[in-house]
Amino acid sequence: MSDVEKRDTVIIGAGPGGYVAAIRAAELGQSVTVIEKSDTLGGVCLNVGCVPSKALINAGHRFQDAKDASTFGITTQAPSIDFSKTQAWKDEKVVARMTSGVKMLLKKHKVDVIQGEAVLDSDTKLRVVSTGPKQFMSADDGLTIEFKNLIIATGSRPIEIPGFKFSGRVLDSTGGLNLPAIPKEFVVIGGGYVGTELAGAYANLGSHVTILEGTNSILPNFDKDMVKVVLSQMKKKGIDVITNAMAKKSEQDDKSVTVTYEVDGKASTITADYVMVTVGRRANTDDIGLEMTSVKTGDHGLIEVDSQGRTSVPNIFAIGDIVAGPALAHKAFFEAKTAAGAIAGKNTANDWVGVPAVCFADPELATVGLTQSEAKDKA
Repeated sequence: MSDVEKRDTVIIGAGPGGYVAAIRAAELGQSVTVIEKSDTLGGVCLNVGCVPSKALINAGHRFQDAKDASTFGITTQAPSIDFSKTQAWKDEKVVARMTSGVKMLLKKHKVDVIQGEAVLDSDTKLRVVSTGPKQFMSADDGLTIEFKNLIIATGSRPIEIPGFKFSGRVLDSTGGLNLPAIPKEFVVIGGGYVGTELAGAYANLGSHVTILEGTNSILPNFDKDMVKVVLSQMKKKGIDVITNAMAKKSEQDDKSVTVTYEVDGKASTITADYVMVTVGRRANTDDIGLEMTSVKTGDHGLIEVDSQGRTSVPNIFAIGDIVAGPALAHKAFFEAKTAAGAIAGKNTANDWVGVPAVCFADPELATVGLTQSEAKDKA
């Protein structure tokens, strides 16, 4: 490789936004380069998010089905779980297959994939910093790429709250997906998409789960009538949902963790095998060199974009978790196709109201358009 390489369309990040943008851009005739700092493709969604969580959810449903098939006249012995085998199936048969599929698709569309960390130097140049052993194309430290167009799709990471440093028995969602054994007692802080889904999964696998939610309801982005159905099922599964609960601190030893929380100023404690914090995600925009560009950012490090995903710099686009809106994979898919089309001169535009929202709660929820309360506010 030369010291400076000129590239057509460069994409930072190979998650749901990045790889979909790459494929769409290639279909529209662009020469595409993807820069990914991890040694696997697919981002958080495929590796430690949407896909592995759905695998555990499916395993939980299978376990429940095996426990009670008497409705169909089927009688079995009480089932048991070898959770190490469940985790191996999730990682090797589900996640690995999906990530290898993304690799194949990018290769099929002649997309160059460079493993390394991209750091912007200006509105038209970036450097690629090595991040370890190469699984894809080699990139020496100091390689500079001059791009015609850039799509930033660097995703997000879990938010850590005071008193709950991610360590030991205090977990983020990645840790919650990779437990070595099914916990007897499991506390989930945050009743949004991730917290609700994994609470249901572990309850089905045999855990007693407690959700601590800081607002007056779990799943605040869904209509209340829909949430009532989920809460009803949670009650049947023995899940305790405590709302208006503010998590204050955690104390752990080698066997358990004790969580202190407050409701209406009254402190209470709960002891569990693990506590998982799922109170939101933070945009990965703080160490990619945005300060060296003219790209404007707003609250919480989110990049400001127009309806096509174009930033304040005409040749730089941003999609997915690093722009306003819910941090959901299918939103990133939509924005990816819009940005790739805009670069190709297509008259594309994002319609966020038309993007569906889905939560794999029990039962699953799906909605599109405005909620009832949002519609009333706009009336």
